[in-house]
Amino acid sequence: MSEYRMRIERLQQKLLAEGLDAFVVTQNVDLYYLTGSMQTGYLLVPAAGEPRFFVRRSVHRAQEESAVPVEALGSFRSLGQQITEAFPALGSAGKIRLAAEYDVLPVQQFLRLQDLLPHAEWADGSLLIRELRMIKSPYELGCIREAARLIDEALEDALGRLQAGMTEVEVMSGVEHFIRRRGHLGLMRVRGYNQEIITGMLGAGEAAAEPTYFDGPAGGRGLSPASPQSASRRPIGAGEPILIDIGCCVDGYVIDQTRTAVIGELPEDLERAYAVSEDILRRTEGMLKPGTPCDKLYTQSVQWAKEAGLAEHYMGFGGDQVKFLGHGIGLEIDELPVLARGFKYGLEPGMVIAIEPKFTFPKRGVVGIENSYVITPDGFEKLTISREGLLRL
Repeated sequence: MSEYRMRIERLQQKLLAEGLDAFVVTQNVDLYYLTGSMQTGYLLVPAAGEPRFFVRRSVHRAQEESAVPVEALGSFRSLGQQITEAFPALGSAGKIRLAAEYDVLPVQQFLRLQDLLPHAEWADGSLLIRELRMIKSPYELGCIREAARLIDEALEDALGRLQAGMTEVEVMSGVEHFIRRRGHLGLMRVRGYNQEIITGMLGAGEAAAEPTYFDGPAGGRGLSPASPQSASRRPIGAGEPILIDIGCCVDGYVIDQTRTAVIGELPEDLERAYAVSEDILRRTEGMLKPGTPCDKLYTQSVQWAKEAGLAEHYMGFGGDQVKFLGHGIGLEIDELPVLARGFKYGLEPGMVIAIEPKFTFPKRGVVGIENSYVITPDGFEKLTISREGLLRL
């Protein structure tokens, strides 16, 4: 059975369990996940039977790539008729229940879909598809491992070139150039509304500690208010923490990792904070086993930070602290599960999570570490392969 057939069947099982007749998939990443093609269109997955990918552009390429049947979509106005012709049961006089990705579907587009299928009752299918994608297959894990290999090589290349006086963006562009030539897609996708990411966050000293709109413990100054995150034109100096929070995207799948470097020596209190971040990571690893609640991982990490006397610096500072320890990764950087309060998911084999205990010191910098892991039947496998410890240059 093909990778895509297994994904479709798992989605269909969820539809049946929820009493839904079909799922109308609209978002690029979800389309790619279920068909193998990211062409513009609408995928209709019935609770039983063969799905159909209605494509506006490019039909030719979709026909070459898609693992499910493709039908040309002449115009959006014809979509309703094409759906009812392809799936007669959905065009009957009785009520039908359809799901869609409310978390990413624009309101205007949703209202147009409602007009095309006026007899349908709609439901939020966001959680269904995000939970479906939460469990990774061997193929997906292979892509993430390759991304981890490339970012490890890029890190070593950057460390070999990094010296005082280089700007943050000079170092970051070197990382991006290195991985782009080796297969990085050139982007890291984010599902959250109004969230964006470049290839990661590389920042030093007080610039790394500048907060921003991005929902993470370290924002970075960025090049301008038009892109207020990650690397800036600030020169990197000796004796300050250099946070290297970078990723790589191979065949759509991302790796996420962080390392802390310093030219010379860190001040004693920052070096201790870094050691605490590693200690929290090691203790968290001891809890990575099937059944452990995701929220417990976060609340326990907060307690460890408090015991170390660093609670006010943990995962940001002041009103800009974020309330999580880690997050799922895959085709997007912000997948389920989230290691945060309220997320009651128990860890399951196949979940891939990035864990990132960090400490922010305003006007001074950010220290921390981040690894990505896959949960296994008896524990975990660390997918990140880069060397650990405070990287002294």
